[in-house]
Amino acid sequence: MIAASDFFAEAARAGFDFYTGVPCSFLTPLINGALSAPGLAYVGAASEGEAVAIAAGAWLAGRQTVVMCQNSGLGNAVNPLTSLNEPFRIPTLLIVTWRGEPGIPDEPQHALMGRITQDLLAVIGVPHAPFPAAREALAPAFAEATERMRSTGLPFAFVMRKGDVAEEELRPADRPLPAPGRRADFPAGAAGRPARAAALERFLRLVPENGAVIATTGKCGRELFTLADRPQHLYQVGSMGGASGMALGVALNTRAPVFVLDGDGAALMKLGTFATIGACAPRNLVHILLDNGVHDSTGGQPTVSASVDFAAVALACGYAYAAACAGLDGFEAALREAMARPGPALIHLRIAPGSMAKLGRPTVPPPEVARRFRAFLAGVAAAAAGRDAAAAA
Repeated sequence: MIAASDFFAEAARAGFDFYTGVPCSFLTPLINGALSAPGLAYVGAASEGEAVAIAAGAWLAGRQTVVMCQNSGLGNAVNPLTSLNEPFRIPTLLIVTWRGEPGIPDEPQHALMGRITQDLLAVIGVPHAPFPAAREALAPAFAEATERMRSTGLPFAFVMRKGDVAEEELRPADRPLPAPGRRADFPAGAAGRPARAAALERFLRLVPENGAVIATTGKCGRELFTLADRPQHLYQVGSMGGASGMALGVALNTRAPVFVLDGDGAALMKLGTFATIGACAPRNLVHILLDNGVHDSTGGQPTVSASVDFAAVALACGYAYAAACAGLDGFEAALREAMARPGPALIHLRIAPGSMAKLGRPTVPPPEVARRFRAFLAGVAAAAAGRDAAAAA
């Protein structure tokens, strides 16, 4: 058994400095310790898949990340681990608890996952080792994990048993409630709903050179690439619903403005991320939801977005600004206002179904997209540091 402080100290020596996850009773000491430790970054996610996406964004912004979850929640993380971390080669250290360990009494819902936890990790290509539950085991365990992640660019997991970490009292810092946000509504003009490509063209004219852009999976990212391929663009090719979580992870770890181009189907899939964004309140995040009411990439099946007031949802979750738009001029006005005021901001634009006639696909391999995006953010940070140094001189 180790103390949470032992783990965090060794993790810091190994370079890990950003934590996110979903609680489990086995994880209580670590999560309590993360929440209580001054200066330690921990984001409580609404779901395990969201936590993986948030960590991926934090890695893109230069952090070394840890994702903590129960093994039952590992099921929620399979999609982003296999369709985000794997294709983009984004590493993270997973701490997965072993509820339902054979031979140890537990609740019936943990029995199956307890039998297959290690097998599931192996099947999805995540190497793993027992959680280092003794002080002398910490340094070698972190050395193995970091070397495996360095050589593969992929996640590595510690499997934690009950009692591996001593009990830790929760001493969380107070989190003030956000002030009520502001809403703006821009009705449609005579032209009706715009095409997605037209909205993206307008966006590309307005986005600043230092703005980081994450485009959701499907035709949104394909159209953005077809219109303009830039190092500041991250084309998400999988993990549907994870773009907003990735953008949150980026926004919390950079001073650059961050824009996420989301879709209605994707946003509905991970609606809990709205609440996490509102609670974390990144002032530099603009969440753009291009809502065509259908799953465009799979044949145009309808979503349920027609009955959803996304602007109201965002404000209820703590966003500082939310706009509902139905035309390009309103979209531009809302985007200019969102960029001029502290966020987070949501812009909901209802667009027409369909896509460009000549629609390409990103030709830059995902690992290269991720690393040039990471280099772009590092360059933005270096430029900001240079300006700060010049101002202080």
